Amino acid sequence: MSKRPRSDEIAKYYLRAERITKIYGDGTVAVRDVSLDIHQGEVIGLLGENGAGKTTLTKMLSGLLPPTSGRVSSPLGAIRFSSPREALAFGIGMVHQHFALVGTFTAAENVALSHERPFARTQLANTRARLEELMAESGLHVPLDVPVEKLAVGEQQRVEILKVLTREVDCLILDEPTSVLTPLEVDELFVFLGKLRDEGKSIILITHKLKEVKSITDRIIVLRHGELVGDVRTSESTTETLAQLMVGEVLEHEADAVELSDRDLPIRRVRKPVDRATQSVLHVQSLTSKGNTGETAVDDVSFDIHGGEIFGIAGVEGNGQSELVESLTGLRVPIAGQATINGTNILGKDPREIYKLGVAHIPEDRWELGLILPFTLAENAILGVHQWKQFKGPLSFLRWGRINKHVRELMDRFEIRATGPSAPAKSLSGGNQQKLIVGRELAKDPAIIVASQPTRGLDIGAAKYIRDLLVEMRDIGRAILLVSADLDEVLALSDRVAIMYEGQFMTVCPPEELTRERVGLLMGGVREEAVA
Repeated sequence: MSKRPRSDEIAKYYLRAERITKIYGDGTVAVRDVSLDIHQGEVIGLLGENGAGKTTLTKMLSGLLPPTSGRVSSPLGAIRFSSPREALAFGIGMVHQHFALVGTFTAAENVALSHERPFARTQLANTRARLEELMAESGLHVPLDVPVEKLAVGEQQRVEILKVLTREVDCLILDEPTSVLTPLEVDELFVFLGKLRDEGKSIILITHKLKEVKSITDRIIVLRHGELVGDVRTSESTTETLAQLMVGEVLEHEADAVELSDRDLPIRRVRKPVDRATQSVLHVQSLTSKGNTGETAVDDVSFDIHGGEIFGIAGVEGNGQSELVESLTGLRVPIAGQATINGTNILGKDPREIYKLGVAHIPEDRWELGLILPFTLAENAILGVHQWKQFKGPLSFLRWGRINKHVRELMDRFEIRATGPSAPAKSLSGGNQQKLIVGRELAKDPAIIVASQPTRGLDIGAAKYIRDLLVEMRDIGRAILLVSADLDEVLALSDRVAIMYEGQFMTVCPPEELTRERVGLLMGGVREEAVA
């Protein structure tokens, strides 16, 4: 393990990667010949499409992976970490996109456990005190005494960030930290990161959001296909040039596009009038559901979705959005109310029965609910539809020839990049995993699509593709329920928007009637009449 350098020993750089390359056992070149310097007192934005090598590069810097060739050095000489523990001792901490938490432990217990000292009540008390200080400083608030398995995804990510911040690291690596945070929480986090930078810390921020990179970073590193294709000062860059570096081509803007506020992604939208005098596809009346901790998570919610419209739900995560989706897809049993699809009651039915009524579900967590990662593309592609007649042979044996043909058609139609139907799902990039889920669900030719966080963690190209698909499905008459923590996404895609707070809808209206200020007040619990 390398010695942790003192600040006066660090002159020109804190860490240096010298022509590092990572080749996996199957021959995949994840990172090729990358060299870069990391300085004290700067925030570096790390950009690139899914599969560009961003996470692999930072894993090599934080001790999770050894480079195949090249080296990492500090002013004290070459360093080679054999574990993340050694990297932490050196002063490098990484917050991963995939959480490493013990579900049955509380947030405070998870943080105390990460310090690897004998677990004691005094240690837990000290950890709680430090966490309360950090929450006040950073704005990342979490309930400290609730098992993390009962927390929303966004709250779990806050625990991960706080866990690393308690280690007082010199170099903080954040992998998609804002993907499940609200705009207000993002602003508070960035103010805190600015304070850390002013204290001389080094920060590497992996993100797909160009607006965030422009607002917080000093320098931007761009990877494409594992190679470094850009190292520019933020002040000298534009969103157009960064997007071009990421994808290798100029993204064409449609003439009738409605652009997101960070100009990452133009979305083609042609509004079509919806006949609400006809029967709705989804009808929800006075729906009430309990959360994992026994509290009322969905409180007397009513709404309708007609064919040919996108009904978007925005709000701070943890205000009942997940429980609402689970209630409508058979994953949670409501305690009151009713819900029908084309007049057929769905409450109390299991997911398979609901899917047969024409429901497609794109879950918020693609690794827990969407895919079985060790399974192949073919096996994942028929989850929930393996009973289709074309896939079954004599004695109910599966016809793998037909299944593989179906998968290749999905790969072509939804632009899924993989070696073939037999490739394990875990070998795909996040964007291609999401395309596989979307392809599987849309292949059911559904009447209604329940899309929960459909573009979370995706690069601008993959996100644009998924969003365009949702608009395409709406335009051919499908009903779509869109739940997203990305406020820009909800406002840009939806025909009607509901703002959800503590299990209730604060308002339901067309997005044109909402300003960001009004949305912020409603998301914070200010009633519509008070806002007006």
